[in-house]
Amino acid sequence: MSLVAVPFYQKRHKHFDQSYRNIQTRYLLDEYAAKKKRASAQSSLQRSVTRKSSSQRESSRAALGETTLGETTLGKTTLGDTPLGRTTCPLCAKRMSSALEEEAQERKRRYQSMVAAYGEAKRERYLSELAQLEEDVHVARTHARDQLDRLALQHAGRHGLHHAVDDRLAWERHSFEERISRAPEILVRLRSHTVWERMSVKLCFTVQGFPTPVVQWYKDGSLICQAGEPGKYRIDSKYGVHTLEINRADFDDTATYSAVATNVHGQVSTNAAVVVRRFRGDEEPFHSVGLPIGLPLSSVIPYTHFDVQFIEKFGVTFRREGETLTLKCTLLVTPDLKRVQPRAEWYRDDVLLKESKWTKMFFGEGQASLSFSHLNKDDEGLYTLRIVSRGGITDHSAFLFVRDADPLVTGAPGAPMDVHCHDVNRDYVIVTWKPPNTTKESPVIGYFIDRCEVGTDNWVQCNDAPVKICKYPVTGLFEGRSYIFRVRAVNSAGISRPSRVSEAVAALDPVDLRRLQAVHLEGEKDIMIHQEDLEGEVQIPGPPTNVHASETSRTYVVLSWDPPEPRGKEPLMYFIEKSMVGSGSWQRVNAQTAVRSPRYAVFDLAEGKPYVFRVLSANKHGLSDPSEITAPIQAQDTIVVPSAPGRVLASRNTRTSVVVQWDRPKHEEDLLGYYVDCCVAGSNVWEPCNHKPIGYNRFVVHGLTTGEQYIFRVKAVNAVGTSENSQESDVIKVQAALTVPSHPYGITLLNCDGHSMILGWKVPKFSGGSPILGYYIDKREAHHKNWHEVNSSPLKERILTVEGLTEGSLYEFKIAAANMAGIGQPSDPSELFKCEAWTMPEPGPAYDLTFCEVRDTSLVLLWKPPVYSGSSPVSGYFVDYKEEDSGEWLTVNEVTTPHRYLKVCDLHQGKTYVFRVRAVNASGVGRPSDTSEPVLVEARPGTKEVSAGVDEEGNIYLSFDCPEVTDASHFTWCKSYEDIADDDRFKVETAGDHSKLYFKNLDKEDLGTYSVSVSDTDGVSSSFVLDEEELERLKALSNEIKNPTIPLKSELAYEIFDKGQVRFWLQAEHLSPDSSYRFIINDREVADSETHRIKCDKSTGVIEMVMDRFTIDNEGTYTVQIQDGKAKSQSSLVLIGDAFKAVLEEAEFQRKEFLRKQGPHFAEYLHWDVTEECEVRLVCKVANTKKETVFKWLKDDVLYETEKMPDLEKGVCELLIPKLSKKDHGEYKATLKDDRGQDVSTLEIAGKVYEDMILAMSRVCGASASPLKILCTPEGIRLQCFMKYFTEEMKVNWYHKDAKIGSSEHMRIGGSEEMAWLQICEPTEKDKGKYTFEILDGKKNHQRSLDLSGQAFDEAFAEFQQLKAAAFAEKNRGKVIGGLPDVVTIMEGKTLNLTCTVFGNPDPEVVWFKNDKDIELSDHFSVKVEQAKYVSMTIKGVTSEDSGKYSMHVKNKYGGEKIDLTVSVYKHGEEIPDVVLPQQAKPKLLPAAAPSPTH
Repeated sequence: MSLVAVPFYQKRHKHFDQSYRNIQTRYLLDEYAAKKKRASAQSSLQRSVTRKSSSQRESSRAALGETTLGETTLGKTTLGDTPLGRTTCPLCAKRMSSALEEEAQERKRRYQSMVAAYGEAKRERYLSELAQLEEDVHVARTHARDQLDRLALQHAGRHGLHHAVDDRLAWERHSFEERISRAPEILVRLRSHTVWERMSVKLCFTVQGFPTPVVQWYKDGSLICQAGEPGKYRIDSKYGVHTLEINRADFDDTATYSAVATNVHGQVSTNAAVVVRRFRGDEEPFHSVGLPIGLPLSSVIPYTHFDVQFIEKFGVTFRREGETLTLKCTLLVTPDLKRVQPRAEWYRDDVLLKESKWTKMFFGEGQASLSFSHLNKDDEGLYTLRIVSRGGITDHSAFLFVRDADPLVTGAPGAPMDVHCHDVNRDYVIVTWKPPNTTKESPVIGYFIDRCEVGTDNWVQCNDAPVKICKYPVTGLFEGRSYIFRVRAVNSAGISRPSRVSEAVAALDPVDLRRLQAVHLEGEKDIMIHQEDLEGEVQIPGPPTNVHASETSRTYVVLSWDPPEPRGKEPLMYFIEKSMVGSGSWQRVNAQTAVRSPRYAVFDLAEGKPYVFRVLSANKHGLSDPSEITAPIQAQDTIVVPSAPGRVLASRNTRTSVVVQWDRPKHEEDLLGYYVDCCVAGSNVWEPCNHKPIGYNRFVVHGLTTGEQYIFRVKAVNAVGTSENSQESDVIKVQAALTVPSHPYGITLLNCDGHSMILGWKVPKFSGGSPILGYYIDKREAHHKNWHEVNSSPLKERILTVEGLTEGSLYEFKIAAANMAGIGQPSDPSELFKCEAWTMPEPGPAYDLTFCEVRDTSLVLLWKPPVYSGSSPVSGYFVDYKEEDSGEWLTVNEVTTPHRYLKVCDLHQGKTYVFRVRAVNASGVGRPSDTSEPVLVEARPGTKEVSAGVDEEGNIYLSFDCPEVTDASHFTWCKSYEDIADDDRFKVETAGDHSKLYFKNLDKEDLGTYSVSVSDTDGVSSSFVLDEEELERLKALSNEIKNPTIPLKSELAYEIFDKGQVRFWLQAEHLSPDSSYRFIINDREVADSETHRIKCDKSTGVIEMVMDRFTIDNEGTYTVQIQDGKAKSQSSLVLIGDAFKAVLEEAEFQRKEFLRKQGPHFAEYLHWDVTEECEVRLVCKVANTKKETVFKWLKDDVLYETEKMPDLEKGVCELLIPKLSKKDHGEYKATLKDDRGQDVSTLEIAGKVYEDMILAMSRVCGASASPLKILCTPEGIRLQCFMKYFTEEMKVNWYHKDAKIGSSEHMRIGGSEEMAWLQICEPTEKDKGKYTFEILDGKKNHQRSLDLSGQAFDEAFAEFQQLKAAAFAEKNRGKVIGGLPDVVTIMEGKTLNLTCTVFGNPDPEVVWFKNDKDIELSDHFSVKVEQAKYVSMTIKGVTSEDSGKYSMHVKNKYGGEKIDLTVSVYKHGEEIPDVVLPQQAKPKLLPAAAPSPTH
């Protein structure tokens, strides 16, 4: 019987966990466990009973025989291991069971203590061995040191220096450790290597230091681990020499290797580059820059050695979602064994692929393929095919781009991708995905998640509202069922297509598997039971433990907990309760539905509010106690949108791709990758470059148009969203990157005289994108290993004489080419050339055979003449050819050709041919040249030919276009296949992919065949035959364009000289010596005379007429007529009416100016500027002055006095106007005068000039304005901006929170000469915010801002309140308004009356003091205060005793004043004392709280 009843559509799937059990199964397991426990207890009891209790057992058996018979029988039939007739009572069984459990626990404790003791003993033994080893090292060092000391003593004894040696050795022993301790020092550094694939390379360096440095090796910054790639690396160290050996290096081992040596005193490092080159058969002229992906080393390698070569490879591929695709490589595997094959592995990026319903793999019959049945953006990436065998790893990589399918709704986003499931449980799973690239669509605003039970087509939407992050917890799953998921993106236009479905997952608790235990039964059988089966009778479960938030976001919190222990046998469910911190109340979250998984996503939490949670477990018996309360948890995103990536750099790669690199963003936590966009420069139309996020900051963008210019940008992506776009890269043109040239080839021996050889060779097939700068040649003698360089500096020619050879010896040579990118790979060694003199009469071989103008049935063969001509000059050449695989040579020409080129016709299209050339002289036919490389006779697609034409100027040219041109390409024009070097007859103009050959003076000498070839291309060339008919046609067309009129560079125009002379002139493009001309004024020809000076410069084509005096009689029409052969030209100028008046006035003005400048005059008239000190400066420049010249400044025709007269010798006169204002309005004049004449310059400061001056001053003041400062006053808060000068006529604005402020009672705007201010009267909370002061200078706005809020406002407001209170007190305190005299002199017996006026609010208290003591009021001394304002003191009948210092104190609660006066009394008849005239007494302040003086 099946343990679980599952839906019929899931029985064929493997997503069901068999640990799920029903109630019947649990009952059977419980019964089995109880019987097993009883049987074990009885068996132990039987063995422990001794012979002493045998009588008791007999009696017990007799007494219980009838009652236990059935039980014995049952024990026999059910337990199987209990002897017949032996029974045990339940009480004894229980006691024995307890004893057995205690004994088992004791055995377990003894075992654990033995394990611990063994571990401790092992550790102590290791420590003792280590201590003994250290002691042995110390003893060995001491012994060695003593031996050295004895040897030193013996040596010193021979020379009588025992004492000195003893002292020295004693000192050396004391400082030995200090002297030998030192930081690591590298003596010999690493050296870079370049090796071929499958060769071993060894890196070595030497380091010293004490203690001995520890050395670690790194590859491109990553630590090299020998265990990670067994057999790949070998690291060794002997006597301070450290080596790293790389076994059988492959192309992936190209890297920078570093060695780091470290001890306690420091660290040093050295590095070197290892470049692993492919063999030439696999080498490509332009290597595409790969992505920074390291593939893992294969764990299992086939034992057999195979050599694998790729014949056909898959390239960079572009597809659309929903299409099918097969990536295929054709292989040549040697040896070809049917039963044993190497292993083929496919990788996407760095992940090994396995077959699935989306991908199928095939390997065999010389092919390896990867097929996609339905492409999705998930499939985009770098695909690598690796063929693994004992012979090594052969791989090939190319990128697959998969763009979005057409949306279901126009403008909708692309589908999400990489949908994965995490943390799967009984009714809960977390779904994650990656967002689409929305370069051309509006941004994604959220996602919908759909689920579907495996086996059905019923998709259910999981969320009602779109989720904004790429992660969502799906709840409500049914336990035991399998599900798949998909995601759809939403933007303002609509919903995208669904993503590729996820892998199926089963809704099961993974903890169930860990709770299973195996129980061994009799007969070597096992049964699986759950842990709760052994827990006993547990009814109500315990509370869950470890409740915590495993994930938080802005919209939900995922709670996780551990199931209770014990949990019981009944099915568990959980209830979650939440409480807002501080509320004191709990609310059940899942009151309607019970949760069966120890995970739950809590939604609908208040944003920004902290919550605490607790969980309760329940079964059918009841509800547990709550778990411990969690710490406060707040719903918020733990990650934020990433910042934009940094600088973006684009560099050349191939003719259709560009390498884009960028700096990672400052905040790159939890990044999913990057999206790269491109745009054709100037179009502003952005296109996505990748459709799936890439995880590295370097990407090769393929599929670009050659020669087009592009801009790139990058954005970072994480689960929250997409960053802002990075800054755009610089514009880059798509073209191949610069590389070193390929190897030269075709090394040929051209001559030998027994001591030297003349060699020739062919140019490399690929220049690397840069012109070849020269060649390096190496030689070696046969059977020698070492190569020796022939030339140390690059050789520009492709022919070289190698001197210093040994006659009769055999030599071989190799040659490398160099360009600005470096030196390329050397050629293969040449064949062995024997050094023996050539003496044959026939000529040597021709060399440097090249092809051009390869068409469907013809080609042109070029060669160079032999260096060795034999006994007579070369008279001609024979050309031989044959098909590549044929053995018979055929001769093209029956008669020798004297040229060094030959057009070979009547060839078969699509066939491949080879050629050779034989030179002929009077002695016969010489040696044939080396066989040329094979050439396919077939025209290139899109082949262009040379065309002839005439430009707009009548120049005849030949033109050729080459779209395949590169930066290193050069157009070479030839006549009869010889380079054109005659600059007198030809001119070449080349621009981009277009080149023209111009004929300067085409005639019959130029008839012939013209050809053009383009270097650094795949043989692009063409030719054109210029015959007599074509010559006449071109010349006629040119003459028709040139001769009808004489082209003029400039039509007839006039020019006025500084003396008032008028010059009429024109300029023709070209005038021959036979050309003629004439001037006509008002239909009357004028001749050269004193009044009309006419001349012509035919070399420049300029014809002119100069009139010294231009008057009213010269009004009319001026015409020039030119004739040059058949060509004619005419130009007229009409000077009538206003046009004539303008010329006449200008001529008169220039004449007067000339006369004015004969005396003192102004070279520059009066003008103004503003100095850095904000002063207006009037400036003029004078010329032609002398000592007697008088200069004056006038304002409104009144002499303007200045402190210093200007120095006329300097030629500059200045007048400074400080602090310009309207009072400076007026007309300013500068005058010059002497006996030769006078001159005046005027400048009126008013209107527009004055406004411009104010703006210029505003520019200086605005630049020098200080930051806004706060000044508190009793009226309010004042914002001040100090500057060099300020006037209210300057255009200034004040802003509060970006709103312009107008002057009002609340906010008053003003300023002084040194500052502008804004007074905020009685400030309130509304006045907080940002204040901006703005000065406008007509071009630029100068602003200064201050944030008057927070602490700044609080401090300013507090200070304002203090000042306001102080001002109020000052205003209302007690004061003396009408003052008292400081000294009073009076005669004895008189009445003294002192009166003054006081003020205060409230009314002040007035107190009088004499000599700082209170005055007692009486008839003699009285004080009177009227209306709280007028105070009088009267002393009747003054006596001498009334003399002294009197003080009056006027005071209220805000403070007051006191006034001191002196009263001097003299007797009648005495002279009045000499006293100073009385002055008003000065009051002194009294504080508000100051106590009054006491008597």
